[in-house]
Amino acid sequence: MKTKTFCDSEVSLLGMGNMRLPTSEDGKIDFDRAAAIIDRLYNNGVNYYDTAYVYHGGESEGFVGAALKKYPRESFHVATKYNCRANPDFKAVFEEQLERLDMDYIDYYLLHAIGDSTVDTYLTNGCVEFFREQKRLGKIRHLGFSFHASLETMRKMLDFGGWDFAQIQLNYLDWLFYDAKAQYDMLTKAGLPVIVMEPVRGGRLAKLTDETEAQLLAAHPDWSIPSWAFRFLMRLDNVKLILSGMSTLDQADDNIKTFNDAEPLSDEDAELLFSVCKDFKKQISAPCTACRYCVEGCPMEIDIPVMMDIYNKFKLNGRFAARAINDHEHSAKDCIGCGACTVQCPQSIDIPALMDELRSAAES
Repeated sequence: MKTKTFCDSEVSLLGMGNMRLPTSEDGKIDFDRAAAIIDRLYNNGVNYYDTAYVYHGGESEGFVGAALKKYPRESFHVATKYNCRANPDFKAVFEEQLERLDMDYIDYYLLHAIGDSTVDTYLTNGCVEFFREQKRLGKIRHLGFSFHASLETMRKMLDFGGWDFAQIQLNYLDWLFYDAKAQYDMLTKAGLPVIVMEPVRGGRLAKLTDETEAQLLAAHPDWSIPSWAFRFLMRLDNVKLILSGMSTLDQADDNIKTFNDAEPLSDEDAELLFSVCKDFKKQISAPCTACRYCVEGCPMEIDIPVMMDIYNKFKLNGRFAARAINDHEHSAKDCIGCGACTVQCPQSIDIPALMDELRSAAES
């Protein structure tokens, strides 16, 4: 298992995220199946397990603690997080987390999901000072933050200072089309080591289109599609740890193979991956130019370009993004499939079909 030195510890490059664990019919964590994944990973050299106060409705921390109880405490690292929106009482949260995990200390503690709307709360409500005191007392070994916000907010966090590490969403799609590269460069310049979350974008990069997968398989038939995403991240020296939320043993086995044997992408392979990524984004996106020719003839008064924008976000980010249609008075839910929009569309988009897909996704 590949390892890196991270905050003065030898940590496996692959870490297990515990947000997408297998569940039973009642929606609760299926302990036996989930614990089998931890056992498989631990016995193959994975020594970092990430959870949070809110994962699986609060079940995840207790599961992680129980599943790891059989192993020597110093043989693995646990990370968990404080979410100010879930419970503002950070002192009570921290004590509850130690109790859930059944541990005396937490190796890596994070302020959870720093956003543009929450950053000021985190930096002014006293939690940072409290967690730094817990670090002094040895109950926290390293303090950092996970991040979902603008570069301006990133600068605010860095200016505040005193962090040991940062966790960001980083994958080849976000590197090309969003600001993941800028975030990575900013953290690297500041001297903060990076943990990666969403390396395959919540599973979206684990299965591409048939056409784009064919290009990658032609280059390396023995590589799995997800492994391309991990190999890309291996090119980045300041990535010290890559989290993967595994929900099956097959996923764990594929990741173990990748992180045992894989080398970083060559320049040639990286060039191919970026080309494939651009094709993939085009193939899953509606080529709407927001010309608005479709709008005037819509009998339901739907702002179709807005719906197309939501559709494209849904195709990249998952079903939760489709729910944005509920914020609009006239939406994809009102489409009657008359086709008046289609005959006006210069791009020949089958708008009623996409509206139906969007509505189904929003309702699921």
